[in-house]
Order: sequence, then structure tokens, then C-alpha cells
Amino acid sequence: MRVLLLLTVLLGGLYPLAVTGVGQAVFGWQANGSLVRADGTRASSVDDTGADGAPVVGSVLVGQSFGEPGTAPEWFHGRPSAAGEGYDTLASAGSNLGPNNPDLVAAIEERRAAVAAEDGVDPATVPPDAVTASASGLDPHVSPAYAYQQVDRVAAVRGLDPAAVRTLVDDAVAGRVLGVLGDERVNVLALNLALDDLAPAGTASEGSGAS
Repeated sequence: MRVLLLLTVLLGGLYPLAVTGVGQAVFGWQANGSLVRADGTRASSVDDTGADGAPVVGSVLVGQSFGEPGTAPEWFHGRPSAAGEGYDTLASAGSNLGPNNPDLVAAIEERRAAVAAEDGVDPATVPPDAVTASASGLDPHVSPAYAYQQVDRVAAVRGLDPAAVRTLVDDAVAGRVLGVLGDERVNVLALNLALDDLAPAGTASEGSGAS
């Protein structure tokens, strides 16, 4: 009983308080959800609009919809999502369909055709992450290949020099963790915020709201 009480106090009380305190003191932004505002600045909560009144538009850790291929061409699109109706944080999951499932195969081919048509590329060159959902359905990243594929389309819609948009992607590419873990990736929300800062999409910028 004494050991139980001791461990309850240490592990059920003091340890969580210590971890929470260190997290808030040293990694406050990350501990509170890694939220960002429409102007690209960091927010401490969903109600933290900052001095300029810019609203919180999402978390860099959670994917959100910027339109399906064929819609909202002014934005870089993320991966498809099988979480609920799409990017539902309360229903985080993949499709749970195997690679030979006819429904999944048909969905992939449909997505491949839509992405290729939108970006004006050969369907055979469409990257896998453009047509397949992640296991969580909330992946906030795409591969550099998919981001670069979308450059010409986004630049044309916004009337920008493709080289300027390509530079945004260059700057958004994050390397492997510790140089060896994972793959290079591009955060879609961060990239779209940088894009909108370069050339606002007008009323279409409402699509960057958190989902």
C-alpha cells in the first residue's frame, strides 16, 4: 500500500505536473498544438488572434482540405483523407482497404486522372501521395515531388512567375529528421500561407481556415 501510494503521488501527480510545466516553459507553442495564424505567425490558442487580428487557421501538425483536384486551383493541395468526411480529427484513420481492393484501386485511378488533368501532367508521373491517403488521414505534408508538380498550375491561376512559386516550395522543403529518419516533405498549410503572402487569392483565401 505504501508503494502504491508513493507511485501514485510520483507518477500520477508530480511527474505529469513536471512534464506539463517543462513543456509549457520550454516548448509552449508545440505543447499547445503548433497553431498558426493567417499571417504565418505562431498562436498560443485558437482564440489568439495576435496584435494584427489575424485569425488562427490551423495547426502545422494536422492536415486540412484546400480543395479536391479540379477545385480551388489557386492552392497547393494535400494528400487525400479517409478520416470521416475528410481530415476529421475525431475520426482519424485510413481507409483500411488492402492494395488489391477494387474500391481502393478504382479510387486511386480516379484520383490519378483528376490530379493529372488539373496539373497537366502524364498520369504515370503523378506521385503516390497525391492519390493515396495516409494511415491517420491527417497528414499535413506532401512529398516535394507533388508540391513541385503543382507549381505551374498555382502560378498560372495567381498570375505569378513559376520561378517565384518554385522558390516558395524550395524554402518549404524540410529534410529528414536527424538527417536519416523519414523522407523530405513539404508542409501544405505553411506553403499555402507563404503563397498567400506572396500573392493573396482574394476571397479564395477563406479556404485556408482550420478544419
